[in-house]
Amino acid sequence: MGAVPKRKISKGRRDRRRAHDGLSRLHLMRCPQCGRPRLPHHVCPSCGTYRGREVVDMGES
Repeated sequence: MGAVPKRKISKGRRDRRRAHDGLSRLHLMRCPQCGRPRLPHHVCPSCGTYRGREVVDMGES
């Protein structure tokens, strides 16, 4: 036999426990080179630049 709860967890207790489980929104910035949205402190996925330098060669893809 497995473990079984001794008492039913009330809706309030369940909801208070889940109060910190929500997802936060993405904080996007505009790339200064191409203007497309990107995550802060990340290489731009469309043009491959970071802090004004091209760090990833995007090529013709």
